[in-house]
Amino acid sequence: MGEPGRAEGVRAYRMIAAMWIRSTMAYRTSFAMTTLGNFAATFFDFVAIMLMFSRVDALGGWSLPEVAFLYGLSGTAFGLADLVIGSMERLGRRVRDGTLDTLLVRPAPVLAQVAADQFALRRLGRVTQGVLVLGWAVTRLDVDWTPPKLLLMPVTVVSGCGIFCAVFVAGAAFQFLAQDASEVQNAFTYGGTTLLQYPPSLFATELVRGVTFVLPLAFVNWLPATYVLGRSYPLGLPEWVAFAPPLVAVVCCALAGLAWRAGLRSYRSTGS
Repeated sequence: MGEPGRAEGVRAYRMIAAMWIRSTMAYRTSFAMTTLGNFAATFFDFVAIMLMFSRVDALGGWSLPEVAFLYGLSGTAFGLADLVIGSMERLGRRVRDGTLDTLLVRPAPVLAQVAADQFALRRLGRVTQGVLVLGWAVTRLDVDWTPPKLLLMPVTVVSGCGIFCAVFVAGAAFQFLAQDASEVQNAFTYGGTTLLQYPPSLFATELVRGVTFVLPLAFVNWLPATYVLGRSYPLGLPEWVAFAPPLVAVVCCALAGLAWRAGLRSYRSTGS
């Protein structure tokens, strides 16, 4: 997609998202309750971690603030991606019932339309919860906050969001072929963020290698966090890889874009 195409896509996304936000804010009480519900549902994930630490002092050699640091980075990055592009998981339903055809005839990029469809502002609850846990963890950690480490924090969150967005788009592209594959996609999105909430030392080396070199979710939080906390990564990678998340996010988004275009070209209308 060229520069004009990207600008058109951003403009279409903003218009559709704004329409859904106006619709949501017409019922402010309902919005407040659903956002609070979203916050509470995700908060129970962290409550489960806290209950584990009521029985143990460390989890895989990591303290509660360190695990909370992982949780906050992963939760915030995923929450932003889910807010921005989480609607992609419904693509399979559109392919099955034929409503995707209506998007194809509109003068706007299909990806922007699908991503902004039913934009759910209530997902801010997940973002807020992740930010709060991350803030709590930072205040409890004994870390020498050098300028590189401080700079790495926002870079990690934004890059993690980009990586998760790429996973959402790639999963949606797969649904062009396997129309009932939303659960498969969720295994890599929601399942991925759950995996990253725990220290890499808990998992087998093969799994750690897979989420580092195959589906690079480790760049969302594991690798940057081990650098910030002064820990060694299970695979013995050099420290500089902690600063690679932006590059990994760009590559993932480029590959997801190629997968999306291939999937869209393979789509055949349901017909009449």
